[in-house]
Amino acid sequence: MNSDYKQTISSEEIINFPVFVYKEEVVLIEDASKVDEAVNFLTSYSCIGFDTETRPAFRKGEHHKVCLLQLAVQERVYLFRLNKCGFSHSLRNLLANEKIKKIGVGIRDDVKALQQLGPFIPQAFIDLQIFAEQFGIKEKSFSKLMAIIFQVKISKRQRTSNWEALQLTESQIRYAATDAWGALKMYMQLKKDN
Repeated sequence: MNSDYKQTISSEEIINFPVFVYKEEVVLIEDASKVDEAVNFLTSYSCIGFDTETRPAFRKGEHHKVCLLQLAVQERVYLFRLNKCGFSHSLRNLLANEKIKKIGVGIRDDVKALQQLGPFIPQAFIDLQIFAEQFGIKEKSFSKLMAIIFQVKISKRQRTSNWEALQLTESQIRYAATDAWGALKMYMQLKKDN
């Protein structure tokens, strides 16, 4: 097992790293009729990156539902706008499929929020916050994990943007895709070094 990774990393160390943004193919799914085709494609993979986005709440007691589900494979990221296409049975079945690993960072709350949209029993989820510990990595945030594993900097500017907007901006799309794809790539890199 490779334990050459840093245990922790400071913001000062990350500052000079190159900024990383996922620039490959992104498929935005806003129409319920397009969901099953995307799920069928994803089902042919044994391992996919996973993340969600929720419109931030700025007032006490205010809560919003998950509105974006990001699922990534090596060559493509799917962004399911759940507030437009719904949380279909096929998506729930994919998340409950024990043969397909879903890799994410800090996924417990994401899964709980998705379960509020529709029932499913999560299977084969791998949280990089826990998985990275076996490599001596103590950091828990997505951006610090990316910095330790790939020596890149991740911009978090879009995190508090409106994910329920009528149209997502290119910056939002790239940010959301980066999170899911980055989780998958980190897992693959750690597995390779295992």
